[in-house]
Amino acid sequence: MGLFHRVLAGNEVWVWCLGVGIALLTFLALRVAQWAVVRGLAAQYKRRKGEVQRLVVDLLRRTNPLFLAAVSLWAGSLAVTLPEAGSRALGAIALLAFLLQVASWVSRFITFWVTREARHKLEEKDAAGATTLNAVGFVAKLVLWTLILLLALQNFGVDVTALITGLGIGGIAVALALQNVLGDLFASVSIVVDKPFLVGDFIIVGEHLGTVERIGLKTTRIRSLTGEQLVFSNAELLRSPIRNFKRMSQRRIVFSFGVVYDTPCDKLAAIPGVVREIIESQPHTRFDRAHFKEYGNFALLFEVVYYVLVPDYNVYMDTQHAINLELKRRFAEMGIKFAYPTQVVFLHPGQAQSEVRDGH
Repeated sequence: MGLFHRVLAGNEVWVWCLGVGIALLTFLALRVAQWAVVRGLAAQYKRRKGEVQRLVVDLLRRTNPLFLAAVSLWAGSLAVTLPEAGSRALGAIALLAFLLQVASWVSRFITFWVTREARHKLEEKDAAGATTLNAVGFVAKLVLWTLILLLALQNFGVDVTALITGLGIGGIAVALALQNVLGDLFASVSIVVDKPFLVGDFIIVGEHLGTVERIGLKTTRIRSLTGEQLVFSNAELLRSPIRNFKRMSQRRIVFSFGVVYDTPCDKLAAIPGVVREIIESQPHTRFDRAHFKEYGNFALLFEVVYYVLVPDYNVYMDTQHAINLELKRRFAEMGIKFAYPTQVVFLHPGQAQSEVRDGH
């Protein structure tokens, strides 16, 4: 009997050599095929700039060599006779490698799809859609890897039903221990679904104000007007009043001014009409009212209300700037003087002489 005809673990040596040879040739063939396909698709992608080719190239490049090795071992095992326990273990390993590889491919596809669609949403100025897509992508990946984990455990003989029941009981304790983290996570979902603000919105939270840069799973990041980044816990953020200036359709502006007390009555009566004419001459404005409001300590006070029909703060400031300049010019033409803090002291002549005689 030759060496190749000796029996080893239920198979002749030449059978084992055949199985190993098949496994090596399969692995080599798979690697060569992977290299050739990736190279060919990469060349097409450079010429056509196709997103599908780029995705396929990326998926093939992410193919794990351990997965190819598991497939090759399974192919080689078909040539030999394995004990039932060995065959079952090899099948379980091959299935686990397949599940992990599929999960990696699907996860990458989800990332590709979410990134592409979110980019299109941002190009369309739909920040809400982009934020929702990012949340959907995270949930999809979480569900995917949970299913893969359960399938892998079931493949290795773990009672998944009992495990889920145990996790449900243990999950209560974990939830209590991680209630702050889970609170931020659910707050993040609430922000995505309810959309009190979006990326790019200018908001005020308490004493802080700035533009929303990123809405994460635990925190929201805001870029303040002075340049620093403010980081808020999502749960804490939703417990605070939020003023979203991006949702403003128009601005209601109230301002006051005073004129001196010796302004003639006919000119006082003409002031509201002049103010109305000046405001209505400005673009993006709607006049509401102008009234002689009250007698101040040193001025006759007027109150004016108008609306700026666009939410842009710079437009409001430009409009108010133009109104103030025109008021100054028109009042100068009409001989109306703006009031400023003054104090007039009246002394009665008889009272003054009496105080001098008394030594006061």
